[in-house]
Amino acid sequence: MDTPYLVYLVDDEANLRQLLQSYLESAGLQVRSFATGSEVAAVLDEAEQPHLWILDIMLPDIDGYELLRLIRRKSDVPIIFISARDQDIDKIIGLELGSDDYLAKPFLPRELVIRAKKLLQRTYEKASPLPAVALGQTFQDWVSIGPYLISEKGRQVKEGDKLIELTTKEFELIIYFLHNQGMALNREQILASIWGEDYIGSDRAVDDLVKRIRKKMSKFPLETVYGYGYRLNRP
Repeated sequence: MDTPYLVYLVDDEANLRQLLQSYLESAGLQVRSFATGSEVAAVLDEAEQPHLWILDIMLPDIDGYELLRLIRRKSDVPIIFISARDQDIDKIIGLELGSDDYLAKPFLPRELVIRAKKLLQRTYEKASPLPAVALGQTFQDWVSIGPYLISEKGRQVKEGDKLIELTTKEFELIIYFLHNQGMALNREQILASIWGEDYIGSDRAVDDLVKRIRKKMSKFPLETVYGYGYRLNRP
């Protein structure tokens, strides 16, 4: 990509917002910052949209959860949630609503920069698809799994004529399971493949992502391997 990645940073703390913007820009990212939910809502229909949102939960008007819902109605652009409330429930709700990562305040600005750059690289700079381990053949563009049609190249999942809306992480995990059909995959394997080797966080993120997929695709033949991980059953 010839132009820098565009990041939308949302936080009502002016000093922190300016500090984070400075660090992100020093890392080569283009940043547009917002102090309120109303400012964000006003730009959601603009033609230009960011490659990444960094979104604070605690805002003076519209809370971050509602903003996340509004963003997810329009795109699956990656989202990092940040919050001063270091509570597991905030992280879980954010992940269930479609965020890709979570940072509890206080954190080092450098950590946010690292997470942002890794998330951008994983989302936009994949040189090749995940390797096919169990299929033993070239992955076809459209594959039928139960009632679902899945296109890796088109990044689409359909049930009949209905297109199922998925976040980036949800789709990547579905493709990973497809490439490893019949294999029991532990949570550490899944974290490393979907979030990256340097992911800092709990393997609960895997369970939360699977829960979201099952909610959207209730007939997807994904089996829990208790005490271990998950396995996508062969048709």
